[in-house]
Amino acid sequence: MATPQPQQSEYPVQLSIDYPDRELNRMTTAFRIFTIIPIAIVLGAVAGGTWRWGYHNGSEGFIAGTGGLLWLGPLLMILFRQKYPRWWFDWNLELQRFGTRVTAYLALMDDTYPSTDDHQAVRLDYIYPDAARDLNRWLPLVKWLLAIPHYIVLFFLEIAAVVIVIVTWFTILFTGRYPRGAFDFVEGVIRWHLRVIAYAGTLVTDQYPPFQLNP
Repeated sequence: MATPQPQQSEYPVQLSIDYPDRELNRMTTAFRIFTIIPIAIVLGAVAGGTWRWGYHNGSEGFIAGTGGLLWLGPLLMILFRQKYPRWWFDWNLELQRFGTRVTAYLALMDDTYPSTDDHQAVRLDYIYPDAARDLNRWLPLVKWLLAIPHYIVLFFLEIAAVVIVIVTWFTILFTGRYPRGAFDFVEGVIRWHLRVIAYAGTLVTDQYPPFQLNP
């Protein structure tokens, strides 16, 4: 009698984007690089973006956004207190959900304008960790180093994703449809990127990210 194999638990960071099985808006697709500007400014304002400009007299002005993903604070709390404050976790998660909606819109995966709070077609979920039980207090000091192989692979994957989105832009203009294979690939690259951020950036899991595009 064969011994049943234990099922592998799913990775604690899950992303899914609804495939638009319909004809997409060709007008907003054609001008996506312009229509995204307002929401990109909003995202930059809460993600810590900085805008700088110069004057004819040589002086400069700038506007700095506040916020951004929390990394150092969680690292210190995990290291010294073995805690991960829930509101820090919620802030990082909601900011990444917002950023992913904007990314999906820019990548032509949805023609619904990104919301600042509604999840829309993007579902990104993290499992909230019990820091004392689930997180090694010393591992955050070296996660950035352990994730280097992922940085290298993602560099090439993200270049490929940009090329695919450009080709898809022409496809949508002519056919109104997003090829399913292209959609799945771009979704997989975004998912991979977010899992690496969760491991080495927001520090919500010690489970090493898988080298895979699928869920």
